[in-house]
Amino acid sequence: MILAIILSLVFFLLAAIHFHWVFGGSFGFAASLPTKTTGEGVLNPKKMDSAVVAIALTTFGLFYLVKDHLINVNLPTWIFTYFTWIIPAIFLLRAMGDFKYIGFFKRVKTTDFARLDNLFFSPLCLIIGVLGILTEVLG
Repeated sequence: MILAIILSLVFFLLAAIHFHWVFGGSFGFAASLPTKTTGEGVLNPKKMDSAVVAIALTTFGLFYLVKDHLINVNLPTWIFTYFTWIIPAIFLLRAMGDFKYIGFFKRVKTTDFARLDNLFFSPLCLIIGVLGILTEVLG
């Protein structure tokens, strides 16, 4: 149960950051986007992109609370069967990265984003992925 609470809190915190960007905030926005070595952005997300991610992260947080019966919602069994593995897989794939700008195996390693990705973003994704798997294996 503690793993589900930790995962939910992490997801809610990440969702709050994305909602902050949706509503015009800029805290951490530029630092969260990969750049080429020239400083040119690789991604150009819109507010709608942040909203979709924020809603997905909120849903993931709720999923773990429902999965461990901390919130009582009657959902079809197939949701738990698939999403128990899909959510960790998303974050493990993110930790691995695109092999160029994002993840542990990126080739572009000298940008500000790359340094933050090595220190925070990719390790966090790896931790989320592993904790997600552990909630199933130990649950």
